[in-house]
Amino acid sequence: MVRVLGIDPGLTRCGVGVVEGVPGRLGKLIAYHVVRSEPDEDISQRLLNLDRSLAELVALHQPESVAVERVFSQHNARTVMGTAQASGVAILAGARAGLPVQTYTPSEVKAAVTGSGAADKKQVTAMVTRLLRLDAPPKPADAADAIAIAICHIWRGGTRAKLEAAVRRGYR
Repeated sequence: MVRVLGIDPGLTRCGVGVVEGVPGRLGKLIAYHVVRSEPDEDISQRLLNLDRSLAELVALHQPESVAVERVFSQHNARTVMGTAQASGVAILAGARAGLPVQTYTPSEVKAAVTGSGAADKKQVTAMVTRLLRLDAPPKPADAADAIAIAICHIWRGGTRAKLEAAVRRGYR
């Protein structure tokens, strides 16, 4: 059983989901949160708030690894810059705690959870609800996405880690 803290980075809303599980089996939702900041607040304070909040959540939930959604190209440069900054803070939160950190593209997460890399947010939320046997869908969507990232890591990260360990031992 592994506990993963999944992070859907964002400056205004950063989703955080904590899931326990093993590859190929239904997992267990431990908790989910959304770290919020005001868009008109100074960027330095928004990033500081995110940093402190993620550090508190890592300390509270004691994950064994952190999974972060990788920033992808968007048409809105301002949005992608904020997401990239939040992603950096998220990766740093895991590294600062001495935890392994892995990033996944949105299509990797969607494919792991729904079977299709082109799934929409509604499909991801529905599958997260089903896979974790929840009574109601996690809200807002940022939280459901963070939970999906944690599930993706449990299912794909374990295999990836085994392959990387084999390569380090000299098996190619």
